[in-house]
Amino acid sequence: MARPKKRFQQLIEEIDRTPWGPAEQALVSDAVALAIEIGDDRLEYEARMRQTASANMGGATDVMLNSFAWCLARHDADPQRFPADLDNGGADLMWQFKWMASSLRSSPAFSQEQIAAVLDDMETHYRSAGLGVSGVLTARFEDAWDAGRFDDAEKLRVQLEATPRDEHSHCDACGRSQFAGFFAETERDADAIRLVEEMIEGGFSCGEEPEHALSRVLLPYLRAGRLDEAKTAHLRSYRLAKDNADNLRIVANNIVFAAVSGNEARALAMVERHLGWLAHDGLNVDAHFAALAAFAVALDRVTATGHGETPVRGADAASLVPFFGEHDGVWSAADLAAATWATAERIGAEFDRRDGTDGHARSLARMRALETESYDVPIRSDAFVAPAPSTTPTDADGWFERAMQLAQFGAEHETLEALPRALEVEDPAKLAQLHSMRMGILIALDRADEALSALPERIAALRAAGRDVQADLEERLGLATFGASTAEAKAALEEELGAAGAGLPAWSRGDLAISRAWLHLKDDEADAALDLAEVAARSFAEADDVRLSNTTTLIAISAVLSKGDLEAGSSLLDRFLEQDDLSAGHRAQALQTRARVRGGSGAYDDGATDADESCRLLAELGATRALAEAHLLAGALWEDADQPEKAVSRYRLAARMGSEEGGDSTGVNFRLARAMLRAGDAEEAAELFGEVLQQEDEAEVSPGSRAITASMLARALGAAGEFGQSVGAHGYAAQLFGEAEEHADQAMAMTEQAKILARFDENDDAISLLESAVEIVRKAPDAAGALTEVLHSLGQAYGGRGDERAFALFDEVAALAQEHEAHWLLADVTDSRGRALAELGRVDEAVSAALTAADGFAGLGDAGAAGGSELFAARVLAGNERPADAVPVYRSALEHGAEHPSLRQVAALELGDVLEALGRHGEAAEVRALVES
Repeated sequence: MARPKKRFQQLIEEIDRTPWGPAEQALVSDAVALAIEIGDDRLEYEARMRQTASANMGGATDVMLNSFAWCLARHDADPQRFPADLDNGGADLMWQFKWMASSLRSSPAFSQEQIAAVLDDMETHYRSAGLGVSGVLTARFEDAWDAGRFDDAEKLRVQLEATPRDEHSHCDACGRSQFAGFFAETERDADAIRLVEEMIEGGFSCGEEPEHALSRVLLPYLRAGRLDEAKTAHLRSYRLAKDNADNLRIVANNIVFAAVSGNEARALAMVERHLGWLAHDGLNVDAHFAALAAFAVALDRVTATGHGETPVRGADAASLVPFFGEHDGVWSAADLAAATWATAERIGAEFDRRDGTDGHARSLARMRALETESYDVPIRSDAFVAPAPSTTPTDADGWFERAMQLAQFGAEHETLEALPRALEVEDPAKLAQLHSMRMGILIALDRADEALSALPERIAALRAAGRDVQADLEERLGLATFGASTAEAKAALEEELGAAGAGLPAWSRGDLAISRAWLHLKDDEADAALDLAEVAARSFAEADDVRLSNTTTLIAISAVLSKGDLEAGSSLLDRFLEQDDLSAGHRAQALQTRARVRGGSGAYDDGATDADESCRLLAELGATRALAEAHLLAGALWEDADQPEKAVSRYRLAARMGSEEGGDSTGVNFRLARAMLRAGDAEEAAELFGEVLQQEDEAEVSPGSRAITASMLARALGAAGEFGQSVGAHGYAAQLFGEAEEHADQAMAMTEQAKILARFDENDDAISLLESAVEIVRKAPDAAGALTEVLHSLGQAYGGRGDERAFALFDEVAALAQEHEAHWLLADVTDSRGRALAELGRVDEAVSAALTAADGFAGLGDAGAAGGSELFAARVLAGNERPADAVPVYRSALEHGAEHPSLRQVAALELGDVLEALGRHGEAAEVRALVES
């Protein structure tokens, strides 16, 4: 048995160092199974104690109750062999007792008598073990509060606050969070906010804190008019809670916030994302109640904004039938709202019957009362797609026009969707055009067999329209005039053009020419395409077919652009768009093309304006899939135009439309998050980058790509003030860059980690990271930018400690700066040298280096940096009993700070003090007056 026991011990050690989650749960399950196989109750006790804690964190209530009961029975039978505390750093048996009454209370299947018995049993065990009663009072308080016995709960809260804390009391984070939730529910918003802010300021955290506490004060913040704090709390709370199904209550609070703060589209997206969590823990019915009420509030708000018919994705899952009942078809927001309220009311009534109170009924009444509360807290990560402003065609001729317009733009999928109704037209000429479009699209989509099977209908329509010559031609050519790119098709077109083309009607000649021109264009044979486009243009003009004349012009423009002649292509596009005979489809296509051309030539604003107009036209045509791509183009151009606010709105629509079409919106969401970060919405960007990274992890995207996302997440978290999480994200990025063997980027991620650590005086860890980063970045000697950044950062860290190893690094950075003519970097590393010299007390050298750096910055036109170096030099002189020498240096810093108010103010105040100390009171007064001016 030695080998299985050794394996068991390895499992226990691995469990104790593995974070909560699926991996840890699997290890615990293995340990329990192995202990049972070994047949050792003591080992099974060790495993099940951990299983109780694991199940509590993972929301497996049935597992937790069974595991705890097994352990308690063994402990009661033999406390020596099965001690309450295994001293493994996890929760002991008496602590786990606190979870039991709460778990029983969470399901109406357990009676009030059973809950009371557990509470009494808990108190008996605590007193027998000589423990304090804080934990017992906490459990009784929770019981009274959850049951709606608020008077009892308040008395217990007061008693609990007066009871000395002990090792079985709630931690600082959980205790404050719990009381904050109670205060918020009993209309003591200010007290709730105070407790949570104390918790945040103190840095208190626990398993589900601070995310739970933050979610509890969202409505209090809104009611207090503190909208910015509410938004920040929501984004942080939801970001921390959204990946653990045991956090259903926390997510429910955040959904309510989104619903009442004017973010109905976001609320709907959150409902869709978390509906499935209802089936996660069958015994946590009270969390189901809270979630259902929150979902109902959100869906009512969605309906009130005019989107009640919006489908709620995922609501028709089989696992949700017990909650919503059977339903024919997709659930709409309005229908699901009604079903959700009904289920919440049913569950609430079951709890109230069990408890003998109306606590849950009052809770639902409070949720319904939110209908009258509305706040304006814009969060732009999601949006409803506005209904297309177009009028839906009412007859076959209308659908014919719609299909033609969509085809002229190139919206293949939307054209195919419109064709069945368009093909109901009776005019054989129109039918012939529709069949032609359908066949061309099918070939473009690599569905040639379907296209071939449709050819007889096209031929029949041509003959019915009296176009027998064209029908004969297409019978000979098969699919050649519809875009087939086989060698046989090309040869057949060439033969017809050369041999019989002159004797054909003008329209047929144009059809042959445009078909072959298109194939030349696909084969990158631009000149040949242009020659045949000219032939086609003349033929269609002779046939008086404006539609195909314009199509031919677009092909010619594409050929010109493919040759790289942007000037000629732009000129052609400008003239084309000035025509008054363009269809909406052709105009939208031309605008998109010109938008790309303008973007490629740096005219981003003009290009973005074209893209926006194309979006407007496509919306009128109902081109939903094409519209998503058009908004993506517009967003990219507005982002390039350095107008991230406009980019955000376009990307947001593109993401929503793409997801509604069932597409992968990961790439669009990355762009959206990036634009949000540039626009200053760091918290929202962090949330979205986190979602993108999670999706990329699940899809096993390449490490290098995930590393870029992780780096952007780290930047967003840092900008949002979440420095601890930012360090972790930079670390994950470094790991991924390492897997991808992208050494320069890996070293840069480690450097960013080190900078944050140094900011919080974790200097030993920062230097250790930088030293490792230097070793890594030297594997990428061609990455001069990364090399200098990492070397410089380590040099600055050494210099701040007076470590002379800094100077060799500064020398190397300076040499690289000179080699690459990086003059600003040379000035910057010279400034760093001066600061390191000052740490060593080498005053003259320090001042000389700082002033040399100032001259370098000034020569490059960076007056602010020049003034900063001079201010440092002046401080060194003043601090080393050379105030007179410092005066002119301070004055120079003042001059360089003319356009930098903060620098000018600091320099003026310090210079005033130096002059005062020198007895030059008049000059001191003059300098200090600069501060006021």
